[in-house]
Amino acid sequence: MRNLISIKRMLLALGLCFSLSGNSALAAGLDLDQADALMKQGKAAEAYALLEPFEFEQSGNIKFDYLLGIAALDSGKPDKATLAFERVLAVDPNFAGARIDMGRAYFQLGDTTRAKTEFEAVLTQNPPAAAKATIDNYLAAIEKQESAKKTRTTGYIEGVVGHDSNVNFATSQGQIAVPALGNLIFTLNPASVKAPDDYLGIAFGGEVNHQINPGLALYAGADVRSRRNNTLDRFDSTSFDARAGIAVGESANVFRFGVLGGKYELDGKGNRDSDGVSAEWRHLIDAANQLSVFGQYARYRFESTINENNFDQSTAGVNWLRIVNEGKGMVMATLLTGEERAPLRADGGKRFNGLRLGGQMQLDEKTELFAGLGMQFSKYDQANAAFSSPTESLTRDDKQYDANVGLNWHLDKAWTLRPQISYLRNNSNIVIYKHDRTDVSVTIRRDFK
Repeated sequence: MRNLISIKRMLLALGLCFSLSGNSALAAGLDLDQADALMKQGKAAEAYALLEPFEFEQSGNIKFDYLLGIAALDSGKPDKATLAFERVLAVDPNFAGARIDMGRAYFQLGDTTRAKTEFEAVLTQNPPAAAKATIDNYLAAIEKQESAKKTRTTGYIEGVVGHDSNVNFATSQGQIAVPALGNLIFTLNPASVKAPDDYLGIAFGGEVNHQINPGLALYAGADVRSRRNNTLDRFDSTSFDARAGIAVGESANVFRFGVLGGKYELDGKGNRDSDGVSAEWRHLIDAANQLSVFGQYARYRFESTINENNFDQSTAGVNWLRIVNEGKGMVMATLLTGEERAPLRADGGKRFNGLRLGGQMQLDEKTELFAGLGMQFSKYDQANAAFSSPTESLTRDDKQYDANVGLNWHLDKAWTLRPQISYLRNNSNIVIYKHDRTDVSVTIRRDFK
């Protein structure tokens, strides 16, 4: 854009040539010649300071309004400049110089659509070659910006340190009675009993979105998460998840259809793979309310020694999000239902229903408070042989509750510090599945946009 700046003086001269020269009745104390001289010397801020006090009384004087607009634009006030140029063009729509500079002002404001409209309007007036070259340069810059916007890449990396009261999601009872064996008491392996530990974690990922046209886009993304415990390294884990798909629609209604896949490792060894498909409809009800309806089907396949845990999962739900407190906060609610088919699992498949509530509120310019509550009720369809007696079959029934609260402290536009605490409790009619867990952590995150 260096060559664009170098011909500002030419544009000023061009604009004044297009202006009406007969309107010279000026208020006492206003010296347009002095303002013009300051502009030619590159002293736009001084020219604006000279002209601005007379804006009210001189509004409608084309020569004054044009000089004021140029001074505002070249002193870093493009919003003020558009107001002055609008007054010029209201009187003389064919004032090519003002229209060029209106385009420049919109360009500085980031409104490339309106800037392009103004520049193209001037081209229909057969402007001088130098002005046309300037317009062509701006149009090329706009095209470059719009092309960049068609493909958008985002990413992040984060590190976390924390303490988990139950790294293996296990019961706190070291001994259990097995009804199928006459209620004999068995001592559980320590690996199957609740154990606390400190941990370190790292995660990174990103997504690419490519806009083919206003109503069609492609997306693809991936996330990697790794967690290392301080002493219980047999529960160290690494996960990789990827997704890709299309988004159809624009404005108030967008449909997303995608595929997904993932791998999960435990203690450095493959534990399970997953793949599936997803669909979502997002509807913008108004500026403050958004409704989403979603569905997903996924298969989870465990490594050969534990493949009795294989299952297929179908999930559907609806989500409502509302912006509150003049855009400084939001609340959301999600209802979901689903089914797992697991013919080899000891408890068989299950039906589940859940509810999740959450919210976020801006405390100040750098800090946000967030919190969430969730519950899920699961009913399995097969009696667990080990926990059934000869006289009574026992079908597993779980009720899970969770809550979390934390802060997002934005150190700057890219870095965020997030302390949080979360709690989960799973109540079950089969003792081995009862557990609770408290996780306290601090995360540092870097976003790339």
